[in-house]
Amino acid sequence: MTYAYRHLVSCIDVIFRKVNDTRNSKELFSKMPLSSNDLRVKAFAVDIDGTLTENGNGMIYLPAVSKMRFLEKIGYKVFFVTGRSSVEAYVLSVFLGITRVAIGENGGVVSKGPSDHTILGNKELCLKGYEILKDHMENVDVKPVFPRMSEVVLQRTFDINEGKKILRERNLDLDIVDSKYAFHINELGVNKAKGLDLALKFLNIGPKEVVAIGDSETDIPVFGICGLSIALGHSDDTVKKHADHVVNGKEGIGLCDAIDYVSLNYLR
Repeated sequence: MTYAYRHLVSCIDVIFRKVNDTRNSKELFSKMPLSSNDLRVKAFAVDIDGTLTENGNGMIYLPAVSKMRFLEKIGYKVFFVTGRSSVEAYVLSVFLGITRVAIGENGGVVSKGPSDHTILGNKELCLKGYEILKDHMENVDVKPVFPRMSEVVLQRTFDINEGKKILRERNLDLDIVDSKYAFHINELGVNKAKGLDLALKFLNIGPKEVVAIGDSETDIPVFGICGLSIALGHSDDTVKKHADHVVNGKEGIGLCDAIDYVSLNYLR
């Protein structure tokens, strides 16, 4: 099956190059691969916004879906680790045909079913932080999103560093992170790595057996615990510095590039 997958990847890559001849094999990957003996892949932890989606409007890049579903069919677990709600991510997993475990709210909630949610964050504390920010800053507004169980989601319309400072000065165990989709108020210590760690226990998989793929600062904690981390081409430099590998492709195309890179170098 591995040979078949590699052959499929090669065929798709040839077609893609004919459609877009501005890319070539030297440009596709920015670093030499690590030794395949150092990594035994069992799962892929994938971000959603800016990674699976394209054009900044939540539209899914369909060629990436095909690759993710194929990975599932040949025995690998593929699941979402996202700043969106775990319910959104779980439902998306069902319809895309991938692993039905979802880490949402930047690690604050892990969902294994329509009514099976493990909450890791303190939403009441996050709401308190939101009220303080609203009293001391302008343009602090809640973003219309699906209901959250562990965090507060805000519009990206204020100075995030000033907001963090205000919360620190009041000794609140809170942080504000930027997913590029929104600002998120999360309890300190609650991040994607914490949610992923719990989900992997459910799946009986070790963090070093996971490939993490993402594009924002919220993915950095996951990069730190996984066996291989891949940042997309449009990621900020800070994110790229924390990744083991960086692909040139952006958004959905970058996710395809990341999966191809792993399949050609690490899958057995």
